Amino acid sequence: MRISVLGGCGAWPAAGQACSGYLVEHEGFRLLMDPGYATLPRLLEHIDAPEVDAVLVSHGHADHCADLHPLLRARVLRDDPAAVLPAYAPDGALGKVLALDRPEMLQGACDVRTITEGRRFEVGPFQVDTWLLPHSLPNLGLRLTAGGRVLSYTGDTGPSPHLLDLARDADVFLAEATFAERVPDDSARTLSSAAQAGRNAAEAGAGRLVLTHLQPGTDPGECRAAAGRSYTGPIEVARGGLRIDVD
Repeated sequence: MRISVLGGCGAWPAAGQACSGYLVEHEGFRLLMDPGYATLPRLLEHIDAPEVDAVLVSHGHADHCADLHPLLRARVLRDDPAAVLPAYAPDGALGKVLALDRPEMLQGACDVRTITEGRRFEVGPFQVDTWLLPHSLPNLGLRLTAGGRVLSYTGDTGPSPHLLDLARDADVFLAEATFAERVPDDSARTLSSAAQAGRNAAEAGAGRLVLTHLQPGTDPGECRAAAGRSYTGPIEVARGGLRIDVD
């Protein structure tokens, strides 16, 4: 399994960076997970738009799904339109993104498949398990298993006991860490810190921690230090260009 980080900014893309976006590959299958703002140009540095085999979205906030729209344009507005793209997401999460064009523009470009908490399903070679995690929109934590390796991804979430199930013995735990130490009171139920991510990774026995969704302006070094007070394994911060081979 190979994970290529396209971006890891929370809320909006910082200069030269992109929001959440991850290309996950196994056995030649290319899964795009959370195509947030500004991720398409990063994706096109790796593969052409028609080479995406499926899209998987944790929740409907634009910094996690907005670039599905230009991806679909790049697939259909060409001399050789690409095949229909399966897009897996919580119910209703993609409605606003898909409504950005007149209906006939992208007709037949995307096959939206609703995913439900707790229901296991398969996307290409990936087995996907889900947990509903607390956020301001329905958000699904995603656990991808392929070739005996596991990638666990939180999407955006507040504190939840399900995070330990999600991350249990994962090879890579991709964890939202909008803040370094303390989550402001008005976001404490819906977002997380690097310190919390470190504690969860340690308790769950995750092999590697990747902190993502940092608020622009947040110091990555401060986030690594906060997570490292609890978690002693490898810690990285998600930025465009980071590539992880899980073997």
